[in-house]
Amino acid sequence: MIGALVGLLLGAAGATGVAFANPEQLAPFVGESAAQRAGSDNTGVGGVGGVGGPAQSRAPEVVPTTAETSPSSRTTTATTTTTGETTTTTETTTTTTSEPSPVTTTTTTPADLPQAEQVVALVNEARDLAGCKPLKVDERVLRAAQGHSTDMAQRDYFSHTTPEGVDFAQRMRTAGYPNPGGENIAMGQRSAEQVMKAWMNSDGHRRNILNCGFTTIGVGLDTRGWYWTQNFGW
Repeated sequence: MIGALVGLLLGAAGATGVAFANPEQLAPFVGESAAQRAGSDNTGVGGVGGVGGPAQSRAPEVVPTTAETSPSSRTTTATTTTTGETTTTTETTTTTTSEPSPVTTTTTTPADLPQAEQVVALVNEARDLAGCKPLKVDERVLRAAQGHSTDMAQRDYFSHTTPEGVDFAQRMRTAGYPNPGGENIAMGQRSAEQVMKAWMNSDGHRRNILNCGFTTIGVGLDTRGWYWTQNFGW
């Protein structure tokens, strides 16, 4: 039973592991053989849990011109702050001068957002540092991700593949998204910062996050066991 496991668990379906939608059609990444991509799905990391090998769907025929397979792995878990422009307006007449209007500043940080949206913000922060374009949330990708997190929580399993054998690519297509790219999953991390740190410390998961060819994202979370799913689309 998943609930009896000690520690935090991770899994990735994407760039470097075992659950390729079309493995015979994918070229191996630099420094990685096809045999390595088909390795164990239970590699321990630091004695804290298991990291599953990532799997990746075949890219569509028209690959984005910015596609890269091994961008920088630099990351940060610091939150970002965006401050809106301040405006000051002064009106003057021949007899009186109005006081400057109050300065209005709007600040949004990942901590102000729901956990799943915080993950998206942190993903795009990491991609920016690696020179990749930000990912856009797609409702179909989001629906597939949330559905998988909910299913894992309800049926007490932890895998990229359902007990019936449905993988991430099938789930994304069922949700209406035609070009599934990859998937990261995790269990037990109770904040966006924790789960992103765990994913970024794993080569396969980080490779999904920093794949410059991906264009869309959806993040699902079920707090009954803290099941996270990160889906990516071409």
